[in-house]
This record gives sequence, structure tokens and C-alpha cells, in this order.
Amino acid sequence: MDWVPLKGHQTMESRRHFNPEQKVAILREHLIEHLPVSDVCEKHHLSPTLFYQWQKTFFENGAAAFQRSPRTETSSRQQQLVDALQAKIQTKDQVIAEIMAEHILLKKELGEI
Repeated sequence: MDWVPLKGHQTMESRRHFNPEQKVAILREHLIEHLPVSDVCEKHHLSPTLFYQWQKTFFENGAAAFQRSPRTETSSRQQQLVDALQAKIQTKDQVIAEIMAEHILLKKELGEI
């Protein structure tokens, strides 16, 4: 006789994986739309234990949503550095152009050109 999972239980092969956006959307159904946890779990074929684990993780990490992104700060600093270096290069290019113009003028005066 083959093993058959009990009704409502999933086998390892039928396990579903939810991405973070899907998990938030499922939590939202309960938290914002006020659907009972049992209805949300039944609709998405989840165990209530898994739902509550997601909810716990969501609230434990919720402060991160209100923190400044380190990538944004780093990007801003990097952009400032790039801008400063580009300005420095432009200034050097102008100085070199002036020196070359003077050099050519001197050569002309000395009859080397």
C-alpha cells in the first residue's frame, strides 16, 4: 500500500515557495483587509504556524523599512566623489590647454614653428 498524505498535509514535492512580495501580500490580507487567519491560510494552502512565523519575521524586521538605505547613502557619496573628480579633471584640462597655448606662442616667437 502506498503512503498517502493526510488531508490538508502537503508532501515534500508539493511544497510551495513564496517570494517576499507574495508573503507580504498574504500578511496584508489579514493585517489590512482583516480577513481571519484561518481563511487566509486556507486560501493559500498555508499552515497557521507558517503564517505566524512570517508575521513574526515581518514585525521583527519592520524597522528596516524606515531606515535610510545604506546603498542610497553610499551612492550619494560616490556621486559626490565622481563629481569632484570630474571637476578636478576639467580644471587640469584647462590648465594644460593654457600651457600648451603659451608653449605654441613661444615657439612661434622663437621661430621654431
